[in-house]
Amino acid sequence: MTGSTTTDLPLFPFFNTASPFAPLTEADRATIDDPLTPVQLPTGQRAWLVTRHADVRQVLRHPGFSADFGRPNFPMLRAVSLGSDEDRQGGFIRMDGEEHSRLRRMLTAEFMIKNIRRIEPLIQETVDRALDDMYDAGPPADLVHSFALPVPSMVICHLLGVPYQDHGFFQARSHTLLDQSASAESVATAAQELRDYLRSLIEAKQRSTVDSEDLLSRLVNERVRTGELTVGELVGMALLLLIAGHETTANMIGLSTLLLLQHPGHLAALRADPTLAPGLVEELLRYLTIVRSGLPRLATEDIEVGGHLVRAGEGVIALLSLANRDDAVFGDPEDFVLDRQAHQHIAFGFGVHQCIGQPLARAELRIALVELARRFPDLRANAALADIPGRTTSVVYGLTELPVTW
Repeated sequence: MTGSTTTDLPLFPFFNTASPFAPLTEADRATIDDPLTPVQLPTGQRAWLVTRHADVRQVLRHPGFSADFGRPNFPMLRAVSLGSDEDRQGGFIRMDGEEHSRLRRMLTAEFMIKNIRRIEPLIQETVDRALDDMYDAGPPADLVHSFALPVPSMVICHLLGVPYQDHGFFQARSHTLLDQSASAESVATAAQELRDYLRSLIEAKQRSTVDSEDLLSRLVNERVRTGELTVGELVGMALLLLIAGHETTANMIGLSTLLLLQHPGHLAALRADPTLAPGLVEELLRYLTIVRSGLPRLATEDIEVGGHLVRAGEGVIALLSLANRDDAVFGDPEDFVLDRQAHQHIAFGFGVHQCIGQPLARAELRIALVELARRFPDLRANAALADIPGRTTSVVYGLTELPVTW
């Protein structure tokens, strides 16, 4: 890494409070030197910021970059307790090699496109019910709490076999876990309370004599009872799926709606031709890239990235949001283009750790936006863009609320 002193380095993550659609300010962008920029993290650590599309893909697929945050000097965006070995069981996105593959393979079939298509009627029904309730209660309405958050929460609860009536409990704690400004103590408490809740739920499924088709029940019967999976591992997997299953899509629905309201022509085109939805969803994923603080990795060997040597033991941050605005891949990348062929985006990550639930997220986003456009042709924001609050300190960017009327 460079010989600069720590205080000379740009501070990362960047927080852009000026626009919900730009991943960073022009001032922050000016501090970035392609291809790699040394930055200082809130923990006092230094890391390389990787921003070019090709370089980010290289980092995320290279086996010499570890995702295991238990390794010494792993680049952390905040000071948190790593917890005990038991606490970290099942969290496979923070594992490498066979340890990661063994757990991921148990879930792969569940989220394959053909299986997600089977549950599209459930997603449609959930979207319809949420829009019925929002219509009956309004206008005005807060679209985040009336629509964007309930839809993916209800769907993932149904799939996992988690009671939706507990949504207030798990949503509050997942919010804390993703808040980079939360104290280490509050993060540890939220994580433990969620693990305790899920363990109790899984133990109840172990005792149950009723055949259930939800994912946690099937994993209990097919993996835990056979000795392939421990209860602790299943608790960790359930924690990951529950949080990722509602937080990312909820924030994408809210932020996508706000963006489309700024582009009424795009919204009208979607209303007139719903077949535009799959392509539009890919462009929304590229343009908004809500995991704006990037994906941290630790080099376990010397690796050349973008013509620059990253030494073993150094941390890197793969900045998905800027990779998705790389003009070497996407023409006019700062423009939101309805019919752009944006399939090369890496909003779900890349390589073996890319998001396992992306087919589900795509289906939920597509169905939600098509129905919203169709049933609310006069939908509009009920506040100035500058007054709509964003989750600027969250690992997953989104809107705190979206006041709308129609």
